[in-house]
Amino acid sequence: MRVTIEDDFDLEKIANCGQCFRAKEIEGGVYRFISDKHIVYIKKLRENIFDVSCDNYEWQSFWENYFDLATDYKKIRREISKVNDYFKAVTDNGAGIRILRQEPFETLISFIISQRKSIPSIKTSVERIAERFGKPITTIYETINTFPTLDELRKSSMLGLSNCALGYRAEYIKDAIDKISNGLVDLDDIKHKGDSDLIDELKKIKGVGDKVANCVALFAYHRVDRVPIDVWINRAIEIDFAGENLFLEIKENAGIAQQYVFYYKKFFTIPNDL
Repeated sequence: MRVTIEDDFDLEKIANCGQCFRAKEIEGGVYRFISDKHIVYIKKLRENIFDVSCDNYEWQSFWENYFDLATDYKKIRREISKVNDYFKAVTDNGAGIRILRQEPFETLISFIISQRKSIPSIKTSVERIAERFGKPITTIYETINTFPTLDELRKSSMLGLSNCALGYRAEYIKDAIDKISNGLVDLDDIKHKGDSDLIDELKKIKGVGDKVANCVALFAYHRVDRVPIDVWINRAIEIDFAGENLFLEIKENAGIAQQYVFYYKKFFTIPNDL
């Protein structure tokens, strides 16, 4: 099926900008995205025209929301670029990035894993969890496992988790499973809470600090005013912004600006005079 997307939509940037860990290029411009029990393969055919592997119902009922296609990212980029030349550079470079609306449990577990790990290492661990505890789906391209649900992962042992290259993070994941299972943290209920309360609830889980909680808030609950501060964003604030947190000037779209900055800092060199 072919779809038209006239707003910012760059498959490579979305897949590799650090917000999700199972999206990848399968072959020759074909990108796979998987979420919950849904899987789609997308290829850009020409400007604004994409081939997608799902039918129209699944595209409209699931993937349009997942890719946040109701939001005008070109407009948001224009507004962010007005802050200064630095943000003009990063938004121009990051054109095509969108904030995905991801499943909360997978996002939480993935970003617990992300602590002090490179993106390739995070992807490896996430895939091992899926292979060990998820369910297989066979497509025309591959057989791949879904990310395990809470019930499926609840059956895991510490040894089983440790065999997924998690290190000390296995203990944190086990704590997350236990607290969610016992209702001490309700991933569905917290979507109705304000930002601060949502963050506080997530931080009840061992190993979840400000950075991980803000990543979950941004990438699972679409709190696009939240700015996760990792080593790259901290460098931007301390070096490029001369210690001033310029994200505060962007306010409601600060989290989107953070993704543009992260992508630029992680993969490109920003001239010092910007």
